[in-house]
Amino acid sequence: MTDSPLAASPRRARPFALVLAAASLPMFMATLDNLVMTNALPVLHRDMGASVEELQWFVNAYTLAFAGAILVASALGDRFGRRTVFAIGIALFGAGSVFAALSTDPGQLIAARAVQGLGAAGVMPLSLALLSGAVAPARRPLAIGIWGGVSGLGVAVGPLVGGAIMEGWNWQAIFWLNVPVALIAIPLALVVLANDFGARARIDVPGAVLAAAGVLALVHAIVRGNDDGWDSVGVIAEIALGAALVAGFLVWQARAKAPLMPLRLFRDRSFSITNIVGFAFSFGTFGAVFLLIQYLQVVGGSSPLEAAVQTTPWTLAPMFIAPVAGILAPRVGTRVLLVLGLALQGVALTWIAAVMSTDLDYPVLIAPFVMAGVGMALVFAPSATALLATLGLVDHAKASGVNSTVRELGVALGTAVMTAIFVGAGGELMPDLYVDAARPAVFTGAAVLFAATVVALWLPSGKSATDAANPGTAESTELDATAPESSREREVLTTG
Repeated sequence: MTDSPLAASPRRARPFALVLAAASLPMFMATLDNLVMTNALPVLHRDMGASVEELQWFVNAYTLAFAGAILVASALGDRFGRRTVFAIGIALFGAGSVFAALSTDPGQLIAARAVQGLGAAGVMPLSLALLSGAVAPARRPLAIGIWGGVSGLGVAVGPLVGGAIMEGWNWQAIFWLNVPVALIAIPLALVVLANDFGARARIDVPGAVLAAAGVLALVHAIVRGNDDGWDSVGVIAEIALGAALVAGFLVWQARAKAPLMPLRLFRDRSFSITNIVGFAFSFGTFGAVFLLIQYLQVVGGSSPLEAAVQTTPWTLAPMFIAPVAGILAPRVGTRVLLVLGLALQGVALTWIAAVMSTDLDYPVLIAPFVMAGVGMALVFAPSATALLATLGLVDHAKASGVNSTVRELGVALGTAVMTAIFVGAGGELMPDLYVDAARPAVFTGAAVLFAATVVALWLPSGKSATDAANPGTAESTELDATAPESSREREVLTTG
């Protein structure tokens, strides 16, 4: 017998703030590292002599390892304990950070980033599942909102931390920073969080191999497409192979006794549309961020710290607005917030692409940066709420794992596709060859976000019937639906 979110155990009596810290601190570390890395790319290009393609792999090695291992990590958490796998993920992320800091060439750094991604796969989805199971349904909207705010804080301070560290020390220090965080986060998680279990099924190794190999083949084909030619036999064959492997994964999931990605979850309209929106949001937003942070340094001549300060109107907004959005979601509905957030983000990227030039004055970018930040914040927490709204608690870990996988695939494919557009248009990391090539890539990101806005209109409203009738009530009946609905689910959660 293990601690259960349904049992009145001493562990569950931990203070709300302590539970939030234990679940969110490691997630903050993993989120921070994404934009810290993006801000360091021009420096790595100079110091390591990394090519544009290698710069992509500094990002994609992390996201692909992350995406390829998330579903396995969620399944391992169900079988061996979510807190156990969570702590192992933190340790692996810390070890990858050490290897990254000690890297002396692009190949070593790419490998180290892959190790970090494997560690993050044990952190991100289980973070939300552990938090969701640790708090009462009445406080869950607040907890998810704050969790989204912490994620937004990682986005916000990532460029600032990276810029400040590289200005005062060197790029290696951005990885050393993770080590003390990991050393604090592991014992905190072990002491504060209960070791919840899900269904103790066999790990779907064939499914994991099919999914990881298929996605890797697709992204690798996109990255090499410009160099080898999109009509070359190798690129076409790799795209066909990737598509076949992904199709094989879906067929296998329909037949497997213990699938990594239970296809039954996609019968839930809110879950399905939230995943489509999550993929498109990550594709459009982070693919554009990859190019825009470099634009400020390559074309604008800013240092890493100056570029980080310049992006704060964008990156600071989620820290303040995401918690409020999480609290408001049960009252006004997740659909309204997601549609508005995606639309604002799309308009902001269109605006930025339209005004980009080789002699642009920075103040022109402030308004679209603020708009992009507000849009990002309105997507973060409400999407987490919509994802879990109508699923039983026993499905939370796998549902979070599927969503994290989809979002990371969006980051990887968005970065690969937009860089391919940039390189295909003759773009190089030189001021006079950057803008004209970056503009169509950023417009592409905006178009994907507008498409996601339309898709989000099909979401259920996500508005709590309780709150609609009584606005003063904080409890969301939508989120109460996450409680296990049968004695069988209760047994799965409380037995090993």
